Amino acid sequence: MTTTTITPILAQWFEYMDSDDPDRVLGMIADDFVMSVQFSKGAGQSAEFVGDRAGLIGYLEQREKSVLVHHIDIGVTADGCEMVLGRTTRAGEFEASFTATAQVNGAGRVRRLLIARTPEVSFA
Repeated sequence: MTTTTITPILAQWFEYMDSDDPDRVLGMIADDFVMSVQFSKGAGQSAEFVGDRAGLIGYLEQREKSVLVHHIDIGVTADGCEMVLGRTTRAGEFEASFTATAQVNGAGRVRRLLIARTPEVSFA
């Protein structure tokens, strides 16, 4: 994973997601966590994963482990939120672009998470 120091929570999140043990992100979420992951496979095929902790567990259960690498290309932190633009690669090749926004509480836990990804748009 390419990291950035300007968005330490999301950098850690994607480092965990890229590992053999992505369930470690469960230790990063707040009690009032809510998420939405908009996941496009391209050609108009997409799915949305939503919910609280249980929704995140469901998302983690269905995804491939240790296959994709997240690269954060641009990141910014403002008003308790971290926002990134990045890309995922598979075996070193572009797979998709993604954006992620996380609202972080005072304890450094993720309260809100919104992720969108698509293979249809590359920022390269």
